[in-house]
Amino acid sequence: MASNPIEIARGTWHPARSNQASDAVLLAEDTTLSVRLAEGDALQAADDLARIKVSDRIGRIPRRLNFVSGGAFVTVDNDGIDLLLAAHRQNRSGWIHEVERFHPRLLGFVVVVFLLAALIYRFALPALVEVAVWATPPVVTEMMASGTLASLDKSILSPSKLTAAEQKPLQDGFASLASYSGRGAKAYRLHFRDGGYIGPNAFALPDGSLVLTDQLVAMAGGDTEMVLGVLAHEIGHVEQNHSLRQLYRAAGTAGLIMLIAGDIGSGGEEILTDGAALLSLSYSRSAEAEADRISVELMAKAGMDPTAIGRFFALLEKKLGDKGATSMLSTHPGTPERRKAIDDYARLIKQKQTP
Repeated sequence: MASNPIEIARGTWHPARSNQASDAVLLAEDTTLSVRLAEGDALQAADDLARIKVSDRIGRIPRRLNFVSGGAFVTVDNDGIDLLLAAHRQNRSGWIHEVERFHPRLLGFVVVVFLLAALIYRFALPALVEVAVWATPPVVTEMMASGTLASLDKSILSPSKLTAAEQKPLQDGFASLASYSGRGAKAYRLHFRDGGYIGPNAFALPDGSLVLTDQLVAMAGGDTEMVLGVLAHEIGHVEQNHSLRQLYRAAGTAGLIMLIAGDIGSGGEEILTDGAALLSLSYSRSAEAEADRISVELMAKAGMDPTAIGRFFALLEKKLGDKGATSMLSTHPGTPERRKAIDDYARLIKQKQTP
């Protein structure tokens, strides 16, 4: 007893060597496929599935079934054709369709976006940072510095306990160093503060204000030139606008992250932000190395020991146990590495000064 034909799909029938197209129905009875017109039910073709050439599936492009008679049945019902082929253990969906299911264009777009972001970070962002630094008026850096110092005075720092006699040699030496800087002595001001829990420290604000803590002076144990070497290092940061560059670079990186990530949630943004922070560490290390070299240069010009800041790092090794080398997660070059670089650079400067 023959089974009733099952409707597989609806489409159009294209007779051989003809431009006509008629609405038709594809039917299946076991492995035999037949095409009948939608109106009139006239049989147009019939053949075994194994003898029919079925086009591969490519997205939503209509499928074409070429019969031995030369006619072709065309349908947009790709799912119906896939079910028919699957029922008879034939997979003719096509590798292009399988690849397309994984959205290679989207993957390619993502790759292009990240490559573009890397190029922006590597080349465009530094250029924009330089433009921003150049365009920043002095009043902006003065407002930033005064606000920062006022905030620190309220929360962390307190008035210095050093006497005027203790401060004077440091003030005089600092003025001498500043006079050899590119901006001149008038561009710099030295502030003494009790560092509280931040301990021995010295830092520069973008307008040329430098803060020196009592604890750092005490740790130096009377080695005035060592302290001046540290201050010369901080002058180097101001000379090269390192703090401004870091600020603008951080803002630019944050903007780039927002451009890439969009609204991906706090978790995704945190991952990208941490990654950007790792990328910026090498920039911080290069700034520190540059400030070290400027310290050597200024100390030499002022007739002081150009390796004085190296003694500061030696003191850090001794008292704080800071003997680590540069690592991927460090913002500063390793202390032993910095001491060697300072000694080498001071030796080079001395050779140049020797007739």
